Amino acid sequence: MSIVESIILGIVEGITEFLPISSTGHLILVSKLMGIKQTDVHKVFEVSIQLGSILAVIFIYYKKIFHSVELWKRLIVAFIPTGILGFLLYKIIKSLFSPYVVSVMLILGGIAFIILELLYKEKEHHIDQLEEIPYIKAFFIGVFQSLAMIPGTSRSGATIIGGLLLGLKRKTAAEFSFLLAVPTMLVATTYDIFKNFDSFQVDDFITLGTGFITAFIFAVLTIKLFLKYISSHNFIPFGIYRIIIGLIFLLVVLK
Repeated sequence: MSIVESIILGIVEGITEFLPISSTGHLILVSKLMGIKQTDVHKVFEVSIQLGSILAVIFIYYKKIFHSVELWKRLIVAFIPTGILGFLLYKIIKSLFSPYVVSVMLILGGIAFIILELLYKEKEHHIDQLEEIPYIKAFFIGVFQSLAMIPGTSRSGATIIGGLLLGLKRKTAAEFSFLLAVPTMLVATTYDIFKNFDSFQVDDFITLGTGFITAFIFAVLTIKLFLKYISSHNFIPFGIYRIIIGLIFLLVVLK
C-alpha cells in the first residue's frame, strides 16, 4: 500500500468512524475501488487506524474521560457484550469482511434508521446526562454495539439506535457512542495487532502511522460537526445515504 492510499483510507476512517454509516464498511469498499486486496495485514490496517479516531475522542472529551468515574462504570458495563462476543467469534467476524456483506448491511441499517426516526419523538424526560444512564440500559446499548461486529452495520449506528430506543436524547446517544468507542476499539485494535504482528513489515508501520495521523485529524473535525448537526436534525439523511451507497455497490461495483 502506498502513502497516498493510506492517507485516503485515513480520511475515510476519520470521517466515517463516528457517523452512523460504517467506517469499516467504507474502508472495505474504498479499498476495493483502489484495487487493494483484503489480506490479513490490510484487514489489521483497517482496524488499527481506528486508534487515530480513538485519540480524537480522548482529545475532545478528556475532561469526562479522566474525571468521571460514573461514566466509566457505564462504559465498562456497555463494553461487556462486545468484549465477550468479539473474543469468542473472532474468526467468524474476520470471515465476514467482504464488500457484499458490507453492502447488504448498509442497506438494512439505512432502512432501520429511517423507520426509527419516523417513530422516534424526543421527549423532555429522555436521558440527557451520560452519568445518569441506568446500568441496565448501558448494558443493552452494548448488546446493540455487538451487532456492529458484522461489517457494514456501523458501531456508532448500532449504539445510537440502541440509545434512542432505550430513551436517550439524540446528542446523549451520540456522545455515549463516541465514548464507548474508546474501550471497544482500543481492545479490538490491540488484540488484532497482537494476533497479526508477525505479518507486518517496516513499510506497513509507515503506512499505518500515516493513516493513524490522518484519521485523527479528520475524526476531530467530524465529531464537532456531527454534534452541531444533530442538535437540529435527525438521522434520516444518513439512512438514505446508506441505502444509496449499498445499492450502488450491489448493482454496479459487485456486478
